[in-house]
Amino acid sequence: MSAGISTQTQFTHAQQTFLEDVIAGLSASTKTLPCKYFYDERGSELFDQICELDEYYPTRTELAIMEQSVDEMAEAIGSDCTLIEFGSGSSLKTQLLLENLNAPFTYVPVDISGDYLLQVADDLQSRFPDIDILPIAADFTQPLDERLLIGTPHRRVIYFPGSTIGNFTVSAASQLLQQMATLAGPGGSVLIGIDLIKETQMLQSAYDDREGVTAEFNLNLLTRINSELDAD
Repeated sequence: MSAGISTQTQFTHAQQTFLEDVIAGLSASTKTLPCKYFYDERGSELFDQICELDEYYPTRTELAIMEQSVDEMAEAIGSDCTLIEFGSGSSLKTQLLLENLNAPFTYVPVDISGDYLLQVADDLQSRFPDIDILPIAADFTQPLDERLLIGTPHRRVIYFPGSTIGNFTVSAASQLLQQMATLAGPGGSVLIGIDLIKETQMLQSAYDDREGVTAEFNLNLLTRINSELDAD
């Protein structure tokens, strides 16, 4: 057990999993923490700010791709399906896709930050009253509970835009892709974004911005560990 984290506090199942991941990650020779824990409500808000930074090229690039190829994406997705977005966040880029899809279909944003997810889903439902929006608060790196999708169209499209797949090890990425394929099922499909190799300086600028927002985003995870796991 790592020093600095209480072993006496009674934790929920989610907190216990968080605790075990923290201890395993910080006890390893190369320190690491699962990126999913960045995204509590505050972390999600900070990430939205990161996406607006001059140095953060992915959002601008992804929006440009969406604007250029949204018709092609909408045609490939088709109508009468369930569009399941992993790690939906603010659903900023997805709104352009929703505007161009042919009804009927169901949009299922999946995000680990439950409160933030519900707020975004409410805003989307107001903007798109003709779309069935079914938010699911869950860790998308784990198999999704199929019971939550009862009543939705059988043909499923898993939507994973951005370049988040690059945050995973090869083994974890392979496992996630297999879970997507299983969830999509026969006749389903996966639409995924993958970043290309970039110059080191471009990456350093994108993830170490001058305003310190990314630093605050990272430190927020330590704040979570302190407040939720009784750490110091």
